[in-house]
Amino acid sequence: MIQAKGIAALKSKEALVPYSFERRNPKEYDVVIDIKYCGICHSDIHMTRDEWGFGSSFPMVPGHEIAGVVKTVGSKVTKYKIGDRVGVGCMVDSCRECAHCKEEMEQYCIPGNTLTYGSLERDGSGITQGGYSDVIVVNEDFVLKIPDNLPLDKAAPLLCAGITTYSPLNHWKIGPGKMVAVMGLGGLGHMAVKIAKAMGAEVTVLSGSVSKKGDAAILGADHFILTKEAGVFQEYALRFDLIINTVSSADLNMADYFGLLKLDGTLVSVGAPDKPLSIHPFPLIMMRRNFAGSVIGSIKETQEMLDFCGKHNITPEIELIEPKQVNEAYARVLKSDIRYRFVIDMGKI
Repeated sequence: MIQAKGIAALKSKEALVPYSFERRNPKEYDVVIDIKYCGICHSDIHMTRDEWGFGSSFPMVPGHEIAGVVKTVGSKVTKYKIGDRVGVGCMVDSCRECAHCKEEMEQYCIPGNTLTYGSLERDGSGITQGGYSDVIVVNEDFVLKIPDNLPLDKAAPLLCAGITTYSPLNHWKIGPGKMVAVMGLGGLGHMAVKIAKAMGAEVTVLSGSVSKKGDAAILGADHFILTKEAGVFQEYALRFDLIINTVSSADLNMADYFGLLKLDGTLVSVGAPDKPLSIHPFPLIMMRRNFAGSVIGSIKETQEMLDFCGKHNITPEIELIEPKQVNEAYARVLKSDIRYRFVIDMGKI
């Protein structure tokens, strides 16, 4: 077994602490990765607090925005070699046999894909542990190539925040002539703005915080709508082809946002609140609007996203921290005190 050092939640809602554990030795198709950086996703906080009701497994080493360098490869690995710059996102395996997996949509694996942390390994050998650690072992089919021009620390959040926003923009064929709005300007929202703009769309940020107006412009947004202002939902009615909801809060009047959509427009939720949203169908019915959801992307689409970001020099705005600062970072995420993504320097664990 490979000895690993990490940071773990030993119980729900407890502070994360240093944690030693074991990784499997590489099988013939496995890649061993020295983790250099790992982003902090709001999902990590939900999972360590068991707020989604999935029954989180502890001890838990979170982290699914992983960037590093290949250390060792199994005897039959053909896609990677020692020294390659690579990433690992939200999943590390899938059944590979269901209809969705055969269509290269592993993120929608019908029996359920294997998450990077908190999932039972497909061979039943144990629970997966994530990227708040110094090393990880992953099947080569679930490893991504990071373009040479993207710094590893800034590339890490692309493995979740990047693909989570790229996938719906890609699916709904966003490009020149399309009007896109982004609800919330946080870790997901700021990536949605950058990617939608690079795709050629006209981009608007919808935010309840006037302090985000300047950032929205710097990030490339064409417009900013302060949703707390009286009359804005009437003024901008029937404006957008696509709205991406990145907000991890259930305290929203969704009818207001549905009213901003054009005929046949779509509002897609990628933020995952810990409580249900409340909606009424009338705003959808009256303009044949769509309310949809989207989760990450396939391995193929994630590689496409990385290559797109490499081509357009798109990286997230990050704050680099040391492993000992993780609990402080969690507290700041909950206060929205980050612009816009924490990344842990795992070389300092």
